Amino acid sequence: MRPNGMPVNQATGDVTPAVLAIGRPDFPDILIDTLRRHAGVGHCMVFALKRAGAATCLLGAGNIPIGGDLGAAYAGQFHVSDPNRDALFDGEGGGPIMLPAFAPRMYGTRYRKIFFHDSGIVDKCASAIWAGDTCFYVNFYRIAAQGRFNAAQRERLEAIAPAISASVARHFQEKATPERSLAELFATRAPLAGLTPREQEVCRRILAGFSSEAISQALGISLHSTLTYRKRAYQRLGISSQSELFAIVLQLLTRSLN
Repeated sequence: MRPNGMPVNQATGDVTPAVLAIGRPDFPDILIDTLRRHAGVGHCMVFALKRAGAATCLLGAGNIPIGGDLGAAYAGQFHVSDPNRDALFDGEGGGPIMLPAFAPRMYGTRYRKIFFHDSGIVDKCASAIWAGDTCFYVNFYRIAAQGRFNAAQRERLEAIAPAISASVARHFQEKATPERSLAELFATRAPLAGLTPREQEVCRRILAGFSSEAISQALGISLHSTLTYRKRAYQRLGISSQSELFAIVLQLLTRSLN
C-alpha cells in the first residue's frame, strides 16, 4: 500500500516505455511495441469520442493492413452502433474503464463483416478513460494469424490497460513532453511535491531510466549520496521499489486528466 491507502499496481513499471514516450512523435510505435511485448496485442486503435456525437480516430498501429480504413469507417459512422457505447458514456467522470469481453454476437451483421471478417480480427479487448469532455477509447486487437488472446494475455492486458489508457489520454490531451509532465507533477502534486529538491531530482531520473551510477554522474554527487536520496524519497512516499514510484506517477497522471 502507498499513501492514502491506495493499492499499488505492480504492472505499472512494465509500461515505462509508453509513459516516457508521451508527447513524442514515436509514441505510437513505442505503444504497440509495449503492448506486443506484454500482452501479445497485434494492433491498437484509439478514438476520441464526444458526448455531442463527434468521433475521431487518433491512432492506429500494428498488423492490420486496412487499419486506417477501419479507423475512418468507425469515426465516420459506425461509432454510433458500437455495443460498447453505453458503457463508455455511463463511465464518464470515473476512472479507467475496462470494457466487457469481446463476443461477435454483440455486433450487427454489417459491423461484423467490415470490422472482423474483412479485417481478419478474431479477438479484441478495450479500455477507455475520460479527460474533460472527451472519452479516449483504446482498442486492442488480434488477427487470425495470431489467434485469440489466451487467458494469461488477457489477464496481463487488463492489468496494464489503465496505465496505457492514462498514457494515451495524456499524450493526446496536451502533447506535453515527458520532462515537462514530470516536472509539473513533482512541483505541484502530493505526495511528490513533498520531496526535497534533491530527492525529486533523483526520482525524476529514476523515472527516465537512469541507473544509480548515471544519476550520480548527472548530478555531480557520489553514488552513496544518490542511494541515500533514493532511500529517503521512497520512505517519504511509503514505497520500496521503482515500479511503485511509476504507479504513483500514473495515478497522478490519471487524476490530472480531469
